[in-house]
Amino acid sequence: MKPLIALMLCAPLLAACTTAQPLQPIPGSIIYGGQPHMKLTESPPGTRLKHRFTNQWGQDVYETYIIQPDRSLKLVSRQEMSPPF
Repeated sequence: MKPLIALMLCAPLLAACTTAQPLQPIPGSIIYGGQPHMKLTESPPGTRLKHRFTNQWGQDVYETYIIQPDRSLKLVSRQEMSPPF
C-alpha cells in the first residue's frame, strides 16, 4: 500500500520533468530568423551538424543540429564557453 501511495505522489513530479522546453535560436545560430533557404540535400535525415560561433559577449558557442525528414534543422544542444582572461 505504501509503494502505491508513494507512486501516486511522485507521478506528477516525474511527469513535470519530461516537459523540457526546446532550445531557442540566438543571434549567430544557423536557424536564427528562420530556417536557412538552402536545403541540405546531400546529408540524410538524422545527420548531426555542429556549428561554432562567438556570441555578443565574446563566448564561444557550440550548437548541434539534427536534419529532419523535411530537410529543416532542429537545434538539439548548445554549450557556451567563457572566454579566457
